[in-house]
Amino acid sequence: MHIVVCVKQVPDPSQARIDRDTGLVIREGVDKITNPFDLYALEEAIRLKESFGGQVTAISMGPPAAKEVLKDAIAMGVDSGILLSDRQFAGADTLATSYTLAQAIRKLGDVALIICGKQAADGDTAQVGPGLAANLDFSHVTQVRKIRQLNSTETVVERLTDTGYEVLGLRLPAVITVVKEINEPRLPGLRGMMRAKKAEIPLWDSQVLDVDPKRVGLNGSPTQVWRTFEPARHQKGEMLVGSPSEQAALLLDRLRSL
Repeated sequence: MHIVVCVKQVPDPSQARIDRDTGLVIREGVDKITNPFDLYALEEAIRLKESFGGQVTAISMGPPAAKEVLKDAIAMGVDSGILLSDRQFAGADTLATSYTLAQAIRKLGDVALIICGKQAADGDTAQVGPGLAANLDFSHVTQVRKIRQLNSTETVVERLTDTGYEVLGLRLPAVITVVKEINEPRLPGLRGMMRAKKAEIPLWDSQVLDVDPKRVGLNGSPTQVWRTFEPARHQKGEMLVGSPSEQAALLLDRLRSL
């Protein structure tokens, strides 16, 4: 069984800042990491390989520096990584990204299951997984918290809902997006890190993927971000002094006056 995991390199959310003048995310000097939700997708794919055999391929789309997240995936235990990188891919929204990833998976040709993180930390749209399934005409389920069964033709999963969970079966090939409840991602071991250090990451560009130039990058993106901004923070506090009982009385007065 061939499992593909789609991963993304994102700015470290703990360091995320926005330039108030330009409205753009400041990427210079900010560490780049694997999208946190994608770590759960990687871990689940590795566990499935350990239980059922097969191979796991990680795919990412981004600049040449995004090779690092693929090496990190190999260090965790995936078999190989592929980077989709081309100037034509720049500025892609979720529609163009889904199409480009789908072209890569078509080129692989023998994929049974695609696992994605629920969403990306720098976009929060949760659209690429379903978009990928639509492009490939695969069945799909989002918000998966557990894979109950898996064989060569179908899988049974638990999908997280607002009120509990649903048990759903779907035929392979399929796409699932996973939530953090599904597992606890492992830390890479020394052997994995050594293997990742030596790993060659092939680069697939627009010619290798044979893409329609009207469907990738900015040309294929009907949605564009006009402005990004950080909301102004207004913090106002008051210290209540006195004994605990006096402070409690003052607090009660303040609450009654609201």
